[in-house]
Order: sequence, then structure tokens, then C-alpha cells
Amino acid sequence: MPDLIHELLLCSAEKTPHQEALAYQGAHLDYRDLATRITDCASGLLHLGLGRSERVAIYLEKRLETVVAIFGATAAGGVFVPVNPLLKPDQVTYILRDCNVRVLVTSTERLKLLAPVLPQCHDLHTVIVVGTPDKPGVIPGLTTVSWEDALSGNNNASLHRVIDSDMAAILYTSGSTGMPKGVVLSHRNMVAGAKSVAQYLENCADDRILSALPLSFDAGFSQLTTAFHVGASVTLINYLLPRDVLDAVVQERITGLTAVPPLWIQLAQLKWPATVTEHLRYIANTGGHMPKATLDQLRAALPKTLPYLMYGLTESFRSTYLPPSEIDRRPDSIGKAIPNAEVLVVREDGAPCAPGEAGELVHRGALVSLGYWNDPEKTAERFKPVPGKPLGIAMPEMAVWSGDTVRIDDEGFLYFISRRDEMIKTSGYRVSPTEVEEAIYATNLVCEAAALGIPHPVLGQVIVVIATTRDETPLNTELLLTQCRQRLPAFMVPAQVIERLESLPRNPNGKIDRKRLAQELQGLFMKAQSD
Repeated sequence: MPDLIHELLLCSAEKTPHQEALAYQGAHLDYRDLATRITDCASGLLHLGLGRSERVAIYLEKRLETVVAIFGATAAGGVFVPVNPLLKPDQVTYILRDCNVRVLVTSTERLKLLAPVLPQCHDLHTVIVVGTPDKPGVIPGLTTVSWEDALSGNNNASLHRVIDSDMAAILYTSGSTGMPKGVVLSHRNMVAGAKSVAQYLENCADDRILSALPLSFDAGFSQLTTAFHVGASVTLINYLLPRDVLDAVVQERITGLTAVPPLWIQLAQLKWPATVTEHLRYIANTGGHMPKATLDQLRAALPKTLPYLMYGLTESFRSTYLPPSEIDRRPDSIGKAIPNAEVLVVREDGAPCAPGEAGELVHRGALVSLGYWNDPEKTAERFKPVPGKPLGIAMPEMAVWSGDTVRIDDEGFLYFISRRDEMIKTSGYRVSPTEVEEAIYATNLVCEAAALGIPHPVLGQVIVVIATTRDETPLNTELLLTQCRQRLPAFMVPAQVIERLESLPRNPNGKIDRKRLAQELQGLFMKAQSD
């Protein structure tokens, strides 16, 4: 059985070399071809000087080269860092600097945007450029090489020694305060996750899985690992409209589709061809609660398709799922722990909660990540010893204390209540209010600003900003939003900016009182609706 993440694919290549592994825009790679490209990529990275456990960032849309670079990095003994392709240059630069990226894989178009800021990334020494018709341009202090040249290096390079407890990836997720945090995942985490998810979804080599979610998102990346574990096929898609997703499901005869609630809400409004249910074996929801009305619509359109409701957090990759057999009995439940994991509900002192009592969700097991990159303080806050374990064990087992409040019923099924932090969940993304506010402050158009999440029937939440101006001049909200669009990806741009004449309220600690602002804002929205 494979111990390392790239071995998931290499083992399938040995068993079923001619089985289709990956498809993208009409191009198809079988497992043997994909394994060859990954091996070539690993050799190329070593030839370029990649050291053991050094970071390789991939800033690309989903395409064949993206997958090859990810698994090539781990095959070489490095660590891959998938960067959301929607992020802007300043945000990409932050990630590259934060985890000391040594090699960047990106496209010609994206490199042009990054060129002015890459000199700030002092640890970066090489940029591999995908899609360059000629030699890539020169960036002072950096070696630039085309994708083709990078893969044509010395195939006899000696790979770095790696074991399953070593780092495999760093996935960046927004925190409730400050800039994004890098969650460090080991080979063991990701291989265990692939085995667990494939087990309860009953994935097999006949499956054709559609990769609709970003590969920088743990649930999106899981589409690759679960497929490669069982020798299934993955179709990559960069969609603009929900119709594009449905068309791909039909054309590629997809058997499994995982998405976030905002996408499911849009997909539920479309007319699904009756033939889809003949091949679409399951659908799965992650990244938030799927509205019951949406679930009902999808089940009516897909009577033979099994729905799975899932819950997870990047710090433990996956946590719980509700099997299809329980949907009618408890559609609002997040289910029970996935295979090879245990989920506890505890009070503040770590004691177990009684059925029906609200407590914090704590996840233990092989999927618990290695913590946050270069941030021992935040790691100590979220990763703590498993409650209730014998005190005589010299090395305590660490668990993820999620910060999410849940309850458990008499039969052991879990129900999500709330998230303790101030994260804004919009369009399936977790957005840090502070990151939005920093972009707003950079415009020099405001004095104070607070970004808040307001419930929305389709997006989950929308971002609304309350701001004050530096002087008595009215706030130019249109100009502010225009500059936000230049600095932030679309899903982080505020839907509305509200000017406040007096200073923002403070709590006893001197911080902006977000709870009070949220209550005031909710009152304004309710009043507007009643009027």
C-alpha cells in the first residue's frame, strides 16, 4: 500500500497503466503517461536544485501541468504549495515569502503580473513557465525556464529520502485575523484522507470524477487523491458558469461530483437531462450547509444519485459525513466521523458533552495536520492534546480543536451550530475580514473600516464593509469598490460599502466591536426589507 502521496498515482500506474487518469479540454492521459511526466518533473526539479522539503508553489489554473507539478514536487522530495489562481499578485507574493518558496510554476500571462513583485521573494530562485512559445523573459535575480526544458533534465537524478510523516503540502487558508495561514499536511495526512474518503464514497476504478473545486482547497485537492488511490479518472474544469459544470457532467459521463453550497444552489436551478442519473452515481456537498430546498431539488432531478453531506476543516483535511441512508431522517446533520478518525464534542474544560449539549468539535486521528507553517502561537491555540487520554503517556497525542460549536444526538450524529471566529464564508471560500480591511485601508480613502458577513440565500454570506472617512468629505464608495476589485479576487470584493458618520464602536479591549456592528447592520437590513 502507498505511504507517500505520489505513490497513490504510481501504484495505480503499475496496476492499470492504460486506464485514463486525467482529462482536460479534450486531452487525455493514462496512468502510465501521467506517471512518466511526474517522474520527469521530479528529475527536472532536482536538476534545478530543489532541496529536500523545499517548497514548490504552483500558481496556475487547473490544467495537466498543474497536476504534474504538484505530484512531481512530492516525488522529488519537495513540498507543493497550490496557490489559488484567483489571488492577486500581492497576495501571491505574501504566500511565496511566508513559506520561503524556492521554485514557482506559473504561466506566461501570470508571470507578467507577478514580475514587478517577485524580487521581493528572496528565497525564490527559479520560475518554471508554462505555455511559453519562446524562451521566457528575464527577471533579475531569478532563473526562468520553460516547462518543456524543465521536464527534459537528467532522469538519473537521485530523489530525496522521504517518509510518511514528512511534509507533503502547505495549503493556505484565511484566518479570522491577519493574513492567510499555511496549514502543513504530511504524506500520511493526505494518503489517509484519500483512503478514508474513497472508502465511504465507495470510489472505484470505473469512477469518472469532475474536479470543479480549486486544487488549493482541501476538498478540491481530495478529488485527485481519492481518484488516484482507486485508479479512477479525473476531469479538470475551470468553469465560468454553472451551466459549464452541468455540460461537463453530461459530456464526460461523470460519476461523482463534489461542490460547495453556492454552486449547488445554482446547479439546482438548471434543468438536468434525465440521462445524467444513469451515470452520476453520487453528489457530495462540502464547505458549508446545503439548504434543504436545494437538496430536495437535486434529489428530485437525480433520483438515482446518492447525496453525501460532508464537513471538514483544512487542519484535518476531512472530518465527518452523513451517509445517503440518513438524509431523510436528519438532513441538517453533518453526520459522524469519517473512517479512521474520531470526532469528540467537549466542554471548555475538555469534558465530554452530553447529548444535545453544545460544545467544541475536536478531531483526532491520522488526518490531523502538522500545524501552521512558521506560527507556533496559532498552532498551540488550535492543536492541543486529545482530551481524556491517559496522563501517563509521555508523548501526548495532538488533536485539532476546531473552534466550531456543534452538538451530538443520542445516536451519535453531529449537528453544526456556529463558528466561533469571525470568518466570512462566501461562495464556498473562507475570507478573513482583516485581509479585506487591509486592502481597503491601502486605498487611503477611509479612516476606519470593518468587513462583516451578512447572510445571503445563494452565497452563504456577502461581504459588507462599514467605513468612516478621514475628513468631512463624503465617502466615494464607487471609487473604493473599483480599487478593491484591483486589489482583491472577485469573491473577496465587498458587495456593499456603508459610510458611518461617527467612529466605529470599540469593545473593552479597544478593538472594533464587530458583534455590535453586525447587530446594527442586521437591523438596517431588516428595516430595509420591511420598508
